Amino acid sequence: MPRVLLVLATSEGGIGRHVRSVAIGLAARGVPVTVAGPESTDRTFGFRAAGLPFHPVEIATTPRPAADLAAARRLRRIARVADVVHAHGLRAGFVAGLAVRAPVGSGGPLPLVVTWHNAILATGAKRRLLAGLERAVARLATLTLGASSDLVERARRLGAREARLGPVAAPPLPPAERDRAAVRAELGANDRPVVLAVGRLAPQKSYSLLLAAARRWRDRSPRPLVVIAGEGPERPDLQAEIDAGGLPVRLLGHRADVADLLDAADVVVLTSRWEARALIAQEALRAGRPLVATAVGGVPDLAGDAAVLVPYGDPGALASAVSGVLDDPAEAARLATDGPVQAATWPTEADTLDQLLATYRELADPAG
Repeated sequence: MPRVLLVLATSEGGIGRHVRSVAIGLAARGVPVTVAGPESTDRTFGFRAAGLPFHPVEIATTPRPAADLAAARRLRRIARVADVVHAHGLRAGFVAGLAVRAPVGSGGPLPLVVTWHNAILATGAKRRLLAGLERAVARLATLTLGASSDLVERARRLGAREARLGPVAAPPLPPAERDRAAVRAELGANDRPVVLAVGRLAPQKSYSLLLAAARRWRDRSPRPLVVIAGEGPERPDLQAEIDAGGLPVRLLGHRADVADLLDAADVVVLTSRWEARALIAQEALRAGRPLVATAVGGVPDLAGDAAVLVPYGDPGALASAVSGVLDDPAEAARLATDGPVQAATWPTEADTLDQLLATYRELADPAG
C-alpha cells in the first residue's frame, strides 16, 4: 500500500469534512495515512480524535510568503514518510508543491496530487494574485483533480500536466435525532413554512440574494421563516440588513444538527455565486428535501432535474421558485422523490476511495 500524506489549509467546511472522510476511509482499508494542517482545522474536524496521525502545519487561507516557506519546510520533513502527497485546495497545494518540488529523502520528487475544490471569485488585485497562485499550483502538481468539470478545464488552460474529474462525495449525515415538530417549535415556525440555507456566512454564498427574496414574501400569509445555519465574516452585515428591514430571517450560527434542520425544512435554498458539489445540496437531495439552487458551477450536473435551478443574481426568480414549491404540493412531492433517485447516481465515499487508491498506486509505482 502506498503511504499517503493528506494536506489541507485552514478549513471550516466542505474541504475539512471531505479530507476527514477520505483519511478515515483510507485508514480503514489499511492504507498508512497521515494528515497535515493547521491546529484549528484539527480542532474543528477531529483528525486526532478519530485516531489519525496528525501533524500541525499552519497554512493560512491567504498567501504569506515567509509563513508559507516555513510551512513548506515543515511539510517537507513530514513528507519523508510518504509515497504520495495529496493536497486539498490551492493554498495547501501551493505549500505542498514547494515542499516536494525537489527530491525528498533518498528518492526523487514525491508525486503530488492537488484537488481543486473552489473557483476564484475575487476581483481586482486579489484576483490577479490568486490567478497566479492557480497557475503555479497547476504546474507544480503531478496530477490535478477538479471537483467539477469547469475546474478541470481551468486547470488544463493554466498548464496542468494532467487534470481529471475527481468528484467529492459528501459523507452521509446521521439521521435526525429530534422530532420535526420540536425543531420547528424551537425555530418559531409552528405555523409557517421554513426555508433553510446552510453554509459559511461569506461572499461566495450570496446570502444577500436570499434576504432580497425574503423581502418579496411580505405579502405571503403565512410569511416563510428563513433560517441560515453557519458562521462567517458577513454575519454583522447580514444581521444589520435583517434588522433594518424587519426581515423574517434567523441567523442560527454554527449548528451540529443539520440533519434535524433538514427534516424541519419545507424548502432548502442554495444561493451561491459558484459551487462545485455543494455539500448542503447533496444532503438536501439525499434527504428528499425540495431544493432551489442557483445554476452555477457544478450544480446543474449534480442536481439534474431533481432541483429547481434559477439564474444567479436574480432575487425575483429565487423568490418565485421557492413560492412555486411551497404553493404546489405535487411539485414538492416530485422533488422529494427525485432527490434520492438523483443522489443514487453520484459516486459514493467507497467509489471515491477506490478512485483515489488507484491513483495513488499509479503515481507511487508508475512502472507497475
